[in-house]
Amino acid sequence: MSYFESVKSLKIKENPLIMGIETSCDETAVAIIRNGREILSDEIISSATEHAKFGGVVPEIASRAHTDAILTATENALKNAGLKLSDIDAFAVTEGAGLLGALLVGVSFAKALAFSENKSLVPVSHIRGHIAASYLADKTLEPPFITILASGGHTAIIEVKDYYTHRVLGSTIDDAVGEAFDKVARVLGLPYPGGPNVERLSKNGKNVVPLPKMLSHYDGGEYDFSYSGLKTAVINYVHNKTEKGEEIVKEDIAKSFTCAAIDVLVEKAFKALKETGYKTLTVSGGVGANAYLRESLTDRAKKEGVRLILPEKRYCTDNGAMIGAEGYLQYRRGNFADLNLNAKAVIPL
Repeated sequence: MSYFESVKSLKIKENPLIMGIETSCDETAVAIIRNGREILSDEIISSATEHAKFGGVVPEIASRAHTDAILTATENALKNAGLKLSDIDAFAVTEGAGLLGALLVGVSFAKALAFSENKSLVPVSHIRGHIAASYLADKTLEPPFITILASGGHTAIIEVKDYYTHRVLGSTIDDAVGEAFDKVARVLGLPYPGGPNVERLSKNGKNVVPLPKMLSHYDGGEYDFSYSGLKTAVINYVHNKTEKGEEIVKEDIAKSFTCAAIDVLVEKAFKALKETGYKTLTVSGGVGANAYLRESLTDRAKKEGVRLILPEKRYCTDNGAMIGAEGYLQYRRGNFADLNLNAKAVIPL
């Protein structure tokens, strides 16, 4: 009997222990989740300091860092949960999207663990993992709801109809919002990662720099986004000020950019709530850690009587717990992979 045949014959447990493994970018993350909602341990080893020397993530450095850190992260996760490897019922791993070399480290490691323990191997979409982080933030949360997906690689408004059915109402037609934050940070001379540094700078700034309202005359989807023009407007503003020898108030640029980038996310999310009639809104992805976004959503939700689920900032950025949470859903569905599972640099929303 092959590995895949043997694990397919295993009984799906009611309260399984899922190990979530995430290596899509610069965090090596391993977590253990019980029943899809309870975090027993959560380990993250970041290589961001190394990437900061180069102004952004270097794929080769990320892959090597994952190779060095993944065993330690796994051992720590088991130790802190008070468990042995044999206690784990399934190994969930990010199969995509992300840096291909980095993903391969996690996928290869998860396949080895699953094979050695004769346990289920569960492939997980990184995007669905971010959405599933909300189930960890509120254990009573159930679909349907609207989620704002906002990260370095994706920006979208998504209708979560049920645990397995998602409908993309609109997405970015060019840059993602997190990507725009990184590029603006570079223009302002801020170190990587860009998002947190732009946020810190914006706290002392004013929203006084004139910047374009994105897609105000766009004939495409009403929920789509475009951040390329906004990014270019900031670049041109800084360039023109420099050429004229005029003062550049970086704090004001950071604040004005943040407002322009975030306000449209909030507006379109609440428009989607009104269209669908849903009363619950969640946030998914690293930009969900942005303080201005969280404050704006909180204020608007109170005014409109909307239930707002905001994962802790730690669970907005890449982590193993969200992969374990989504892994639980896929496990319950019997969505298992065989040892031919491969990493995917790009996967559809």
